[in-house]
Amino acid sequence: MAGGAQTEWWFYHLERGALEVALGPLLEKCLEKGWRVLVVAAPDRLKDLDAALWTWRDDSFTPHGVDGPDASRQPILLSSAADPKNGARAVVLLDGADADAGAFERCMVMFDGADTDVRSKARGQFKAAKDAGAPVRYFQQGDRGGWVEKT
Repeated sequence: MAGGAQTEWWFYHLERGALEVALGPLLEKCLEKGWRVLVVAAPDRLKDLDAALWTWRDDSFTPHGVDGPDASRQPILLSSAADPKNGARAVVLLDGADADAGAFERCMVMFDGADTDVRSKARGQFKAAKDAGAPVRYFQQGDRGGWVEKT
């Protein structure tokens, strides 16, 4: 990462609703910062993510595309590979995915708390980031669906 700054790790613990729907507002905030984003997910989830980002809110347009020939043009790139072909400064890891976090300003791990394997993977990523001295924040979904930071 440029400037020698360490990658920030933000963890999002989903407790209700579909991950595909919870992802929309997070990506919207990244775009507001002017960031390009790479979303890394299991191959079988990409189609659902693609559809959800067109429909998660009636008055929203979330510009994105699935990895392919035009990958470099996508503000938000959905992929099963952790390759920031779109020049992403932020990465969102789903389904227990990994990435070379040093290539990004922010690494966001979103996981469903009911999926014990993925939750365990996220715990390992949290511990590794914290042990490495990286800035780490943890958010849990509140009763109304918003994110509440836990310390």
